[in-house]
Amino acid sequence: MSAEIASTIEFQMSLLLFVALAGYLVASRINQSAVIGEILVGIIVGPSILGLITYTDFVRSLAALGAVILLFVIGLEFDLRDILDLRYAVIGLFGVIVPWIGGYWLTAALGYGFESAVFVGTAMTATSIAITANVLREMGKLDTGVARAIIGTAVIDDVLSLMALSMTIDVVAGTFTPLSVTAVVMKDVVFIVLAGFAGIKIVAPLLEWIDRTPFSRKYPEFLFITAMMFAFLYALGAEAVGISAIIGAFIAGVSFHGVNIVNSRDLKEGAEYLHVIFASIFFVSLGILADFSALTPDILVLLTALTVMAVITKIVGCGIPARFMGIGWQDSLILGFGMVPRGEVAMIVALIGLNLNLIDQGIYLAIVLMSLLTTVVTPIVYRNWLYRGERIGETA
Repeated sequence: MSAEIASTIEFQMSLLLFVALAGYLVASRINQSAVIGEILVGIIVGPSILGLITYTDFVRSLAALGAVILLFVIGLEFDLRDILDLRYAVIGLFGVIVPWIGGYWLTAALGYGFESAVFVGTAMTATSIAITANVLREMGKLDTGVARAIIGTAVIDDVLSLMALSMTIDVVAGTFTPLSVTAVVMKDVVFIVLAGFAGIKIVAPLLEWIDRTPFSRKYPEFLFITAMMFAFLYALGAEAVGISAIIGAFIAGVSFHGVNIVNSRDLKEGAEYLHVIFASIFFVSLGILADFSALTPDILVLLTALTVMAVITKIVGCGIPARFMGIGWQDSLILGFGMVPRGEVAMIVALIGLNLNLIDQGIYLAIVLMSLLTTVVTPIVYRNWLYRGERIGETA
């Protein structure tokens, strides 16, 4: 096969989807979540083993697209009132503070400098809402109370983590001031409130009005295209104010949850088809991103310690406050493990630190691999312990 053919978009897209299909087959054979299978196959075809696919700009773009679509689909399942709970804010706050302290202390104890320790601590605060939400959805558990608690806490956790990133950059650069922190917090809060209000009070009624026009009866797919346009606009707006794009997409999905459709194609059904394609590529890309071949003994020690610390600090930081907030022990454990995956959020933090020369290639690799390892912890624990023996839902 010529290099020219191998570099075409058509070939790369076909290969990524083939790998995603293989991930489903692997997951079926080992009786695990499809997420696990897709990540494992991504590792096999990526630089770590076979080297068939590398993390190119094309793969990165498709993965980002998949994460946005995934969170939009998840948001469509939730009423805004389900995730607006003061308890989730408290749990999310501790879910940021405890991992940050653990990551900073561990990195400093292993002999790394202040800048590296601060950035590792910040990477440890992250939670990948996409991973846990997809696993719960796959298992038919997305409509449970603990799932709402996980989603609500993870959204707050994600916002706080990105605020921590902004503050970390200021601290390391020596430009940190209380005023700059207040500005970041206010900007993020104002965006989330205004975006949610506009979505529920303006965009959702607009979608219902479009659905009832003769034009929508003639072109029933028009409404779905309009909704997806707003979803990506919300994602763009979130990135513009310094929040993760997936939070913007999630807010759009929650805003459109109650839209009453009469003539048009169902939003959930249409988004589901996009999710099946692009979210699969997103999970495959997480495996491709990991390159275990660059591990050295020192980095292996750091990786092992970080991964253990990452799991413990989220379980302690989120699970114990959840129990004090009146959530049962079983659900507190489910919530704690649900917050463990660091996923793409921690990888983004690590990449920023590397690009700013605040961490070296070894620490960057440790954070990326820690993110990957914590990503596979939750599906395994859910299926083999916390939800063991329960039938997989029809959404799988």
